[in-house]
Amino acid sequence: MTERRRPTHSLEERLAAEAIRLREQAKGTPPGIAREELLRKARQAETGSHMSEWLRSPGLLPPK
Repeated sequence: MTERRRPTHSLEERLAAEAIRLREQAKGTPPGIAREELLRKARQAETGSHMSEWLRSPGLLPPK
């Protein structure tokens, strides 16, 4: 059986790095559907990073 390894970076850091990588890849892609898809995925990764950060924040309060 293989041993599971824990990630060395937080989810937020990994998502932010993925967003940067996707934006860089989009810069080298000609305008069109492929480029828009890369930018959409970058926005999703950024949103996921922000949401995860918000959910982990100590000031998060339950709804009243």
